[in-house]
Order: sequence, then structure tokens, then C-alpha cells
Amino acid sequence: MSGTNLPRSTFAEKIGVSDKTPVRALSPAEVAQILAAHGLYLKTDRRQGRRADFGSADLTGMDFSGMDLRRVKMDRAVLVEADFAGACLKKANLIGAILQNARLNQADLSGARLSGANLISARLDKACLAQADMEFGLMTGAVLREASLRQADMSGVTLEDADLARADLRQANLRGASLRNAKLDDADLRDARLGGAVLVGASLRGANLRRAYLRLARLDDAKLFGADLRDTEGLTQAQLDAARCDDRTELPDGLTGANNGKR
Repeated sequence: MSGTNLPRSTFAEKIGVSDKTPVRALSPAEVAQILAAHGLYLKTDRRQGRRADFGSADLTGMDFSGMDLRRVKMDRAVLVEADFAGACLKKANLIGAILQNARLNQADLSGARLSGANLISARLDKACLAQADMEFGLMTGAVLREASLRQADMSGVTLEDADLARADLRQANLRGASLRNAKLDDADLRDARLGGAVLVGASLRGANLRRAYLRLARLDDAKLFGADLRDTEGLTQAQLDAARCDDRTELPDGLTGANNGKR
């Protein structure tokens, strides 16, 4: 698979990725050899072996589940339907990678670089993405239930129809992100930066948004039933009038939310 027919983030242009970017073909033996050298690289604290470089490689459907892939280079790689369940990808370079429909359940991607990556419909249940760079990623329909995204840079990311129920998004940067129709029920968004974010039709039932920054965020038809918005910054009455609240919605002093929608 060349990956040329798969969606790429607009960020891809900034890092030199286009539909004409060549894709490397690797045999199973070559992949195994690169992984063995990487294992030695990690085991000897980088004194022996070699850091794995799968940049621009076609690794469609490969099974990396449970592997130690810290600091691996997979920038621009085609990883459609690859399996990384339970893998350690701390500080991995996945910039511009195509991870559509990939399995990353319970994977550790803390500090990983995923800017401009395609994670459409990927599974990231209980994955750790703390402090990851994910700006301008494509994550439509991705599943991130109970994922840790604390302090992640998700500015400009597309998360439409994504499932982030019970996710930890404390101090995450979601400026300009598109979360249209996303599910954020019981998510922890304390101190998150949501300036200019699109939350139209999103479900935030029971979400904690205390001290979140919401200037110019679009909350049209957002379900804020039981949500905690106390001490938020930049929230206006006009935004609340367009949203849907109930008598359990907690709001900053001076603002009111009409009980205006079915739960």
C-alpha cells in the first residue's frame, strides 16, 4: 500500500509530506533485523545496536503489540491497521505517519511526536499520550476512552465523532481543535486550553472543565448536562445560550444556563 489515497493532515505539507512522498518496501526479514538492532540499542543504553528507522516505510498491518519501541522513528510511515496494543512508544517519532484503523490500546505514547499523523478510526483505549505532540492530527472517529492526554499539544487536531469518554485532558492544548459531535462524557478537562475550539454537538455530560479557557469556543448544541464549568475563562452568556444545560450544570458566577434540552 502506498498510502497515496489516504487522507493527510494539512500539517503534512509543512513537513514535506505529499501524495508523491516515496514509500519504502521492507521484507519481514529486514523488519525483524531492524527491530533486533533497536532492542540492543535500548538494552545497552544506546552504546550498541542502532535506533530503528522505519521512516516512510510501508508497515501496513504489522504486529508490534507489546514491543518496546521507545524512540523509534516511524515518521511518514504507512501503518494502516498496524497493531501496537500495549507497546511502549515513548518519545517515538510518528510525525506524518498514517495510522488509520491502527490498534494502540493501552500503548504508552507519552512524549511521542504525532504532529500531522492520520489516526482516523484508530483505537487508543486507555493509551497514554501525556505530553505528546499531536498538533493538526487527523483523528475523526478515533476511540480514546479513558486515555491519558494530560498536557498533550492537540492544537488544530480534528477529533470529530471521536470518543474521549473519561479521558484525562488536564492542561491539554486544544486551541482551534474540531471536536464536533465528539463524546467527552465524564472527561477531565481542568485547565485545558479550548480557545476557538469547535464543540458543536459534542457531549460533555459530567465533564470537568474547571479553569478551562473557552474564549471563542463554539458550544452550539453542546450537551453540558452535569458538567462543571466553574472558574472557566472566556466563557460568555451567548455561548451558554447556544449550549444545552440542566439544573446540575455548574457555571461561573454571573452566568446562567437554561434547562433547555433532553438528556
